[in-house]
Amino acid sequence: MLKRYHHTFGHLFRLSDATVIVGAWLVSYWVRFYLPPPIQALAVTRGLPEFATYAALCPLVAVLWMTVFSLMRVYESKRLLAPAPELQEVLKAHGVALLLFVMLTFMFKEYRYSRLVLIYFGLIGGVAMLTFRFWLRTLLRELRARGYNLRHAVAVGEGEALKALIQRLDAFPELGLRVRGVVTEEGPASTQIYGKPYLGDFQSLVDVIRRTRVDEVLIALPPAQGNELDGLLELLKDETVDVRVVPDIHRFVTLGCEIEDFDGMPVVRINDSPVMGWGAFAKRATDAALSAAALVILSPLLLLIAALVKLTSPGPIFYAQERMGLDGRSFKMFKFRSMRVDAEQTSGAVWCKENDTRRTRFGSFLRKTSLDELPQLWNVLRGDMALVGPRPERPVFVHKFRTEIPHYMLRHKVRAGITGWAQVNGWRGNTSLDRRIEHDLFYIKNWSYALDVKILTMTLWKGFIDKNAY
Repeated sequence: MLKRYHHTFGHLFRLSDATVIVGAWLVSYWVRFYLPPPIQALAVTRGLPEFATYAALCPLVAVLWMTVFSLMRVYESKRLLAPAPELQEVLKAHGVALLLFVMLTFMFKEYRYSRLVLIYFGLIGGVAMLTFRFWLRTLLRELRARGYNLRHAVAVGEGEALKALIQRLDAFPELGLRVRGVVTEEGPASTQIYGKPYLGDFQSLVDVIRRTRVDEVLIALPPAQGNELDGLLELLKDETVDVRVVPDIHRFVTLGCEIEDFDGMPVVRINDSPVMGWGAFAKRATDAALSAAALVILSPLLLLIAALVKLTSPGPIFYAQERMGLDGRSFKMFKFRSMRVDAEQTSGAVWCKENDTRRTRFGSFLRKTSLDELPQLWNVLRGDMALVGPRPERPVFVHKFRTEIPHYMLRHKVRAGITGWAQVNGWRGNTSLDRRIEHDLFYIKNWSYALDVKILTMTLWKGFIDKNAY
């Protein structure tokens, strides 16, 4: 059904984007030259340029942005794409178009456009396009949830892969993708499969498509039927319906998966770290800046603690312990020494417990207040750790836990942290490992710069004293 309207909606998005971006260009001119102080204090105005000079670029703005957005495939159907990645695509395309626009305006020898207008345009245009796109997508999803603007599909396959696909599509009606029925290798005992009508077997797939007039074919085969895929694709090679193949790998996906196009070959990436690209750069830059600043600001406190450690117990001030970090690599994690030098001479590697007799008198205070962790700011500055992330564990415990706790090693997909989502939710010290890993994996799967800021804020707000810190 949607095929008849696909181009109409594509033109609607293009027209709306063109209107918004041209409006942002004109508003940027007004903000720069007509808003009263203190905005005007940002730059010196050497005469008021004619509005027509800036308005004359409106056709260029509209054409350039629509061309870039089309080339970067912003207008392709995004029904199965979450809102956040789609908005990121829009922002990326806006940045590319803005860069080209600045280059073109600087080629005009007869007139130099205000740099402040260009800055306002980049900011206002980006916010306006994201806001309008979000509103328009929300409107379309609401219409689809109510039965408008639908796209119909037939599901092909059987087993858990097919069941999971149908359940997910039924759970998100706002996507506007409705499964009319199921095609399986052999006819079922009943006329319903996972709540959908049985339409026929694999050999009758083409007849089913033409009879039901669906828009898409969704193929979800179990591993045992993997050899059937070639035959199904051969049947569909001359059909105009869209075909999506859903690989049966959801059982192995914990952090998420992504499909890459490698010279025309689809490659599925499973359980990749979400901390990459500009996000990784921003996180690392923040870690380096804040850890350096904290080491300088807290240097009097660090010197005081170091002196008290030395005065209250014989032995070194710092304790360097091997921990496992990013990608399973080991590093030396530094702490203020809070235990006797021979603490593990007889017991070996064990966790600290409540009222542990191995602690020094001042060490008990350090551990209770988490002040013994402050030297890890140096680990953060070096890049061994991050301010926020799963707490690093000793290799001897890692080798034990990886065989006992499902997905335990996935917590090493990001840098270990001084604080983390598990810690601010009370899962630190000698608490449930399963709950701690659950929180660590939630953090990695849902990572964002904003989540890091939230965890740091919660850490400062709740303080460093914890009943499980001993």
